[in-house]
Amino acid sequence: MAAKILPVVKFATKVTIAGGALYVAYDSGLLGGSKEGSVALGRAKAAIPPAVEEWMKYFGFELPATPKIEFSPLNAWNSGVQKSIHALSVAPSTVSDYTKQGMQYAKNHLK
Repeated sequence: MAAKILPVVKFATKVTIAGGALYVAYDSGLLGGSKEGSVALGRAKAAIPPAVEEWMKYFGFELPATPKIEFSPLNAWNSGVQKSIHALSVAPSTVSDYTKQGMQYAKNHLK
């Protein structure tokens, strides 16, 4: 009986953890737009250093200083999607140009 229940309990645990992570991400604004993402990043930058310091005191060890990274999610949000859409929008003219170049190359080499 336990052999049949264990896989169900394992699956339920995984679904609960995944659902909780999704809820936390949605609730903190990570799944929203760029402005919500920037606000969430600001909250994380404010909350993480005190928490790390508290854990360092608790465990009694020192971590090296974190490097400063200048990154604006507002500027980079969905940049991959924007680049992909741009590539699709210029694809017909690019294919036309490459076709003309290929035809000219073929004409020059077949003479």
